[in-house]
Amino acid sequence: MIRDLDLVVFGATGFTGGLTAEHLARHAPAGLRWALAGRNAEKLAAVRDRLAAIRPDLGDLELLHADVTDPGSLADVAGRAKVVVTTVGPYLTHGEPLVAACAEAGTDYVDLTGEPEFIDRMYLAHHATAVRTGARIVHACGFDSVPHDLGVLFAVQQLQADGPLRVRGVVRASATFSGGTFHSAVTAASRARQMKEAAAERRRVEPRPQGRSSRAVAGRPHRDPLLGMWLLPLPTVDPLVVARSGAALAAYGPDFRYSHYAGTRTLRYAVGGAAGVGALAAAAQVPPLRRQLLQRVQQGEGPDEQRRARSWFTVDVVAETGPGGDGDGRALHARVSGGDPGYDETARMLGESALCLLLDDNPPTAGSVTTAQAMGENLTARLRSGGMRFEVVG
Repeated sequence: MIRDLDLVVFGATGFTGGLTAEHLARHAPAGLRWALAGRNAEKLAAVRDRLAAIRPDLGDLELLHADVTDPGSLADVAGRAKVVVTTVGPYLTHGEPLVAACAEAGTDYVDLTGEPEFIDRMYLAHHATAVRTGARIVHACGFDSVPHDLGVLFAVQQLQADGPLRVRGVVRASATFSGGTFHSAVTAASRARQMKEAAAERRRVEPRPQGRSSRAVAGRPHRDPLLGMWLLPLPTVDPLVVARSGAALAAYGPDFRYSHYAGTRTLRYAVGGAAGVGALAAAAQVPPLRRQLLQRVQQGEGPDEQRRARSWFTVDVVAETGPGGDGDGRALHARVSGGDPGYDETARMLGESALCLLLDDNPPTAGSVTTAQAMGENLTARLRSGGMRFEVVG
């Protein structure tokens, strides 16, 4: 198909979507043919005015009508663009119509979802179509799960193991996360049964690598002597994404296991964090409490630039070789770090993921793929050039 647009940002009137559009205004190459899409023409025009203050030539940026309740409008957007970026969530509620349109049109798609059930259901419903049309459907292109997925890929490449590999990822952050992220987390916590059903159905139909094994493994709370931190198992989408990269890429070896944690320096914070996560998950099961939680945190809002400038994150990745990953072989400690994870870095990761799919010489892939599988070293290089650090610590 002949496309008259390279890239479309759907959801630019939201807080993170606006930051993503601003990132593209500052970093997209001259001559990029792109547009903003959404329901409200007046709000889209206001975003375009902000972009024009960054780059005057964007004053004529095209504005497209698109609504998740209007499949025809999404088909029009997908049919015109090579890549569509969406920040419109929660994705379980709003996401599928655009995935369907992109898969059918052979259009590359990127989002920043952290919702495992959504990712699994999109695989079940649209992976085969995307493989047929050549569309690359790349979920979790924000803080979920780029630093973890690419951080593990970086560590694996540095270690160059040819046997069993055990990896743990440990995330720490000082930041405020978006209302959209909170709404997605509460929605996911309220659907534990449906999430398990979708995951089981995907496991039944998804092909497994021949002669190799890759799995996410639930860890246990403990103190890590190498990192000097208390580790709390973190039930996010990140270990699922990393395990899928491990299944897709032979560099992860014949027997790959990944465990995912939040890290704290003191036991008190570890216990408090566990209690907080448990309380949130319990409240999400009760409809009145869930509604109250969602009403207290508004979507589309975020902290100011000064607060974001003080925020940071680190993801420590420890990879060990040897039977059982018990440390009797070689070990490598890598780290990914950067600034504000919930907004500024997420906008960078999402925008650069779209540009990477559009412009870089990536491995040939199609269907539902991870960032490591679809873009790997190219996306890592883009993020490093923008200031995110990938380094070997020890």
